[in-house]
Amino acid sequence: MTPTLFTDIYSSFFTKITDDMYMELSKAETEADAKDLLMNALHHFEFPRVDIYNFDEEIEEYNIELSIEEINIIATYMVVEWIGRQLANIDLTRMQYSGSDFKFTSQANHLAKLTELKKVYTQKGITYIPIYYVMSF
Repeated sequence: MTPTLFTDIYSSFFTKITDDMYMELSKAETEADAKDLLMNALHHFEFPRVDIYNFDEEIEEYNIELSIEEINIIATYMVVEWIGRQLANIDLTRMQYSGSDFKFTSQANHLAKLTELKKVYTQKGITYIPIYYVMSF
């Protein structure tokens, strides 16, 4: 058994998104942010076959080996959390402006697209779960 490193999950997450913000951050800052997303994503994963909370947070390593499917499901839910963060930022922008001011750079359209994208990734995670269970037999 090879314990799964948090960086293995981060790598899967970063293949699913594009965010220029991470280019401006140091490696330590990027990993701290990814760790935050990982911790927030775990509660989405219902009834995993393994204890997904069996990790050493200090050394950022699982005490067990996660399967590729488990890593993919967690990374997908990290995307859901990441999109939720984007939506929260746009909602704050919208609260600062009213009416036609909010439409100044098509923020409303961007918000709608992000909301739809969050639904898509949430559904992806939900879709992966039955496949994950079937593969266990």
